[in-house]
Amino acid sequence: MKERRERQKKNSEEAKIKRKSALFLAPSVLGVSLFFVLPFLVVIFYSMVNNPIQHRFVFLKNYMNVWNNSAFRLAAGNTFKFSFIAVPLVVILSMALAFALDSKIPYKSQIRTLLLSPMMVPIASVVLIWQVLFHYNGVANEFIKFMGGKQIDWFKSDYALVVLVFLFLWKNLGYNMILFMSAIANIPKEIIEVAEIEQAKRWQIFLYIKTRYLSSTILFVTILSLINSFKVFREVYMLTGDYPYDSLYLLQHFMNNTFHSLDYQKLSAAAIIMSLFMIVIIGLLFVIENYYGKDLSE
Repeated sequence: MKERRERQKKNSEEAKIKRKSALFLAPSVLGVSLFFVLPFLVVIFYSMVNNPIQHRFVFLKNYMNVWNNSAFRLAAGNTFKFSFIAVPLVVILSMALAFALDSKIPYKSQIRTLLLSPMMVPIASVVLIWQVLFHYNGVANEFIKFMGGKQIDWFKSDYALVVLVFLFLWKNLGYNMILFMSAIANIPKEIIEVAEIEQAKRWQIFLYIKTRYLSSTILFVTILSLINSFKVFREVYMLTGDYPYDSLYLLQHFMNNTFHSLDYQKLSAAAIIMSLFMIVIIGLLFVIENYYGKDLSE
């Protein structure tokens, strides 16, 4: 009987804790449901009806129309090409800078400050800097002329994507570098010392120890950089407007122009397609990280 009463008391206490936890979580769950989950379900609904007034169910017709749209194909191709180039570059370079600043080099604090300075610059100022640098009569073309080359219309040529990649790197390298430096500081020094005693080479220590412990940070920085690569539309829009040169026409341009035309069903279908691609890519990154760093958690 005593054991039974103790068990009932324990169950009652656990139930109270669960109720209190549910009460504390309720505002957050309500907020996420109201401002994220519900709007996402509304977008799915509008992507499967003929228009916002009649609400006639057409299933995947809107998705097929968007997929066969030449503007969407151009925007999707440019966006994923940019992300495929810029995201690996920013992850690799920021990690390399973090390792460089973790070693004994002079002027570390000054270099850190210099790399973090773009975070303090407003977007309008960033756009102004890039216009000064890459305008047809800007600094870059003046240098090319001085070297005997021909001027390039950077924002209306195939070099536009290169300019955009440089802008993305300039903005994101510093923050990602700080994240990597924090992760590098948490790598157990004892394991590295043991590896050095065992006469492991530097590349072996880097590949089999440091990168393994950095795997979760690499995943986080990659996902963050991927999300930021989809946000670069702001700078492109301020530099080139609604309809830029073909190589700079991104998915956000397509969605922005579709919104202006009030084509909600096409806009909703495009948003769902982009979300599915993001979910697949992020899911693959999680699988790779889980496989690569699983033994560290054991």
